[in-house]
Amino acid sequence: MSRCSTVAATVLSATLLPLSAAQALAAGDGADASSPAATQATIASFGRIADAILTDRTTALLDRPQLARTAQKPQGNVRLSLAVSRTESTALASVRGTRARLAGLGEAYSDADTKTTVDSTRIEGRRATVRVTEATTLTYEKIRGDEPPTTGFTAHHELTFTAQTDGSWQLASVRRTDKGPRPVNEPVPATSTAPVRPSAIIDAPRAAITYPAAAKPKNLGTGTTYNYAAMAAYAEKYWKNYNTAYRRFNNAGGDCTNYISQSLYAGGWKHATTSTEDYDTWWYGTSGQSDSWVGVNEWSWFTQTAKRTTALANAYQMDIGDVLQVDFDKDGAKDHTMITSYRNSSGVPYLTYHDTDTYRRSLSSLISSYPNSAYYAYRT
Repeated sequence: MSRCSTVAATVLSATLLPLSAAQALAAGDGADASSPAATQATIASFGRIADAILTDRTTALLDRPQLARTAQKPQGNVRLSLAVSRTESTALASVRGTRARLAGLGEAYSDADTKTTVDSTRIEGRRATVRVTEATTLTYEKIRGDEPPTTGFTAHHELTFTAQTDGSWQLASVRRTDKGPRPVNEPVPATSTAPVRPSAIIDAPRAAITYPAAAKPKNLGTGTTYNYAAMAAYAEKYWKNYNTAYRRFNNAGGDCTNYISQSLYAGGWKHATTSTEDYDTWWYGTSGQSDSWVGVNEWSWFTQTAKRTTALANAYQMDIGDVLQVDFDKDGAKDHTMITSYRNSSGVPYLTYHDTDTYRRSLSSLISSYPNSAYYAYRT
């Protein structure tokens, strides 16, 4: 069963410590005698380096003259390694490529705010592992005039630092730990050559991603079968603060489809329980749920078979309450599910989703980060 990504279990060989505990360890309370000194000031510098890296990436998206890279400036006795400095130069060039693709689709950001919080620090010998949470808000530039005010996301990252013989520390690596789509400020990797697998027997056709798209109006009135405004309202209420009435699947393949199922249920979709085939049912209960409630491909199979959705020819035809799925590497299995919670009068849908929890990300932004992926658009 595929949800938002392959299920993986990782066992850490050392305990993740809250910042205060890491400070105590670094100061000598149980630290290995071979461990270099990592003072409270050093640990604080780890966080500032992380914030500088992520802020530089966000700044590269803005439609204004670029500022000097703040991550190149040492923080106390902590700095970027030469390899990471080069990698980040490439990363910023990639993000500027995303900005250019966005401009070609008529989108830009005028301002941004990135805040980074250190969640834990682990020190083992000459290695420090720091986990942080990034909260970024981007302000849409009013190009067409009907853009929403902002988009935002929360992402989690792990940074590794290594101690040098002179007592300083260098950033050796940085990676995002979330499942789901990469944020718009994350570099686009080189195109992969993943082998193509046969598509599922029951499947939706791929959607075009050219803009503008032929009109495909949707009846959003109160006399319709479903309450699309309620779907959008639910999605925007719980995009970051999860509804505790439901189980979370972030660590079991991803929560994206579980969250979209909740949104559809809030808008009037009914449980379907009378079938011997799991992908022909769609339900959630106190002791379990159907695979189609939480699985990306199973959701598609169910909704197409049960005629709960119809495929849209172009992803830009999506309206409030419509769903988008993406097969990032085109291997025949869909990877992620999102819901349209806003659409502007110029015909651009905005997606809200879990896993790299994100609010009102434009379809144009998603395509700019994943220009070579396969897209599937569903009218609900």
